[in-house]
Amino acid sequence: MEIANVNGVRIRYDLSGDGDVPLVLVHGSWGSHHVWDLAVARLVQSFRVLTYDRRGHGESERVDGQGSVHEDVDDVAALIEHLGLAPAYVAGNSFGASITLRLASARPDLLRGIMAHEPPLLSLLANDPPLAPMLEDVLQRNAAVVERIRSGDHAGAAEQFCETVALGPGTWVQVPPEDQQAWIEHAPTFLDEENDPESRAFDAGSITSFPHPTLLTLGNQSPPMFAAIIQQLAPALPHAETLTLSGTGHIPHQTHPDTYVETITAFVRKQQEHGHDAT
Repeated sequence: MEIANVNGVRIRYDLSGDGDVPLVLVHGSWGSHHVWDLAVARLVQSFRVLTYDRRGHGESERVDGQGSVHEDVDDVAALIEHLGLAPAYVAGNSFGASITLRLASARPDLLRGIMAHEPPLLSLLANDPPLAPMLEDVLQRNAAVVERIRSGDHAGAAEQFCETVALGPGTWVQVPPEDQQAWIEHAPTFLDEENDPESRAFDAGSITSFPHPTLLTLGNQSPPMFAAIIQQLAPALPHAETLTLSGTGHIPHQTHPDTYVETITAFVRKQQEHGHDAT
């Protein structure tokens, strides 16, 4: 375990692998760097891999007061610079994908390319009338989880989010007990994210000039809102490709690590072969 002091916050991180290409992995809500363990065991064969606990998660510092997604963006940017990894590929899952896309807007100089799996950027659905019922349904499901956290039922909230928002009915019992416990422990941080008015908002216009390759992925077993978000997001990125991972859902790096690793590795290899991998 290593600790970096960035932006006034203690961030716990691991840097492993001897590859020449840096790859930064940004986890989503409810978890820690451990969600990447199965993927990292394979990725270190090709990359120098950085995983870390986002502020308020795992063994990183939990700061008092209302947090902001912009702090998460600043943290990963500072960590990349602190460790001398720029330019790097950055891959994010769920809320980590939202952070990754914001990083692409704020600090493209730190990047070679990005990979984003199912970012919950709900604001992208707001201006499309046919998607209004889907958006309202998701907002109601999130609100129910938030209310349960506020009532003190963190375990119930974690299970409800898993089954009604992220993974689908019947999935909570498939989550290993240690991962269930991690979800429960991170309920307060999820509440903080939900209280941040910027957390689900995103201006697609902010990434229209992103100069590096982008891979947007989704699982064909995931809730339909993610496909709708990707459909809205893809046209804004000038060098983006979209890929559906067959048989997978919202956390393919945990449920189908071989598929996820092969996808990431093939994407980077293609950039290198085509000369798009700036160093």
